[in-house]
Amino acid sequence: MPGSPEESAATSATNPPVFGPGAQSLDSATCENAFGATAAPHYRQWEYDLVSPFLGRSVLEVGSGIGYFAEKLADGGLDRLVVSDTDEACLERLRLTYADRPDVEVAEVALPGPVQIGGPVESVVAMNVLEHIEDDAQALRDLAAVVTPGGRIVLWVPAYMQLYGDFDRKVGHFRRYTPGTIRAAVERADLRVRSVRPVNFLGGLAWWIAVRRGGAGRPDPRLVWLYDNIVVPTSRTIERAVRPPFGQSVLCVADVDPSS
Repeated sequence: MPGSPEESAATSATNPPVFGPGAQSLDSATCENAFGATAAPHYRQWEYDLVSPFLGRSVLEVGSGIGYFAEKLADGGLDRLVVSDTDEACLERLRLTYADRPDVEVAEVALPGPVQIGGPVESVVAMNVLEHIEDDAQALRDLAAVVTPGGRIVLWVPAYMQLYGDFDRKVGHFRRYTPGTIRAAVERADLRVRSVRPVNFLGGLAWWIAVRRGGAGRPDPRLVWLYDNIVVPTSRTIERAVRPPFGQSVLCVADVDPSS
């Protein structure tokens, strides 16, 4: 089985880049999105449905890549959306996509580092980005600096080091998270955890079988289709009723201090 669509890194490139144990910037996250990501409509909708209730009227997405998740945000009726990346090819594609949308801005944002987007936002969302950044707590501090007091940072990250394999190394993941380790990173950044939960129990099992046990180094497009049309709807139905103890991803919502 494949990883999540954001985890489909560099898989359709003729010569996919191979990274070391991690990356100092968002560059490997950019490659992850730009070269192998798939639209995976069912998975993308599930992500959006879980994330969107925590977002305010103005949103910064970091690590937008070629814009699969940004498309959902742009259709969400926001007052202001800032999409961002570090890769110029991705930025140019985003500029072309949203050239006629005055409510959507495109910015270059590299973490850790100052986030310059011309004014604060109520929410930040990072979909499979934080695992690429060695100093994750500092990256969260930098993001919090552009969030209005009482706003939120929403994080979607790959889960559990038991699932860490060759694929993660190739795309520059420093780590996979547990609810406990993402909570620790958020608290080191002086943010408050509003909620944290594993997501996609069946996807986690499939990933463990395919990658950790089966040795798959990259997603198969045919399995991506099966994943999106069978595993995702089944997981989504189960997790409406039962909170899983384990998953392929972790969703964490962090509050920025209202007095900051």
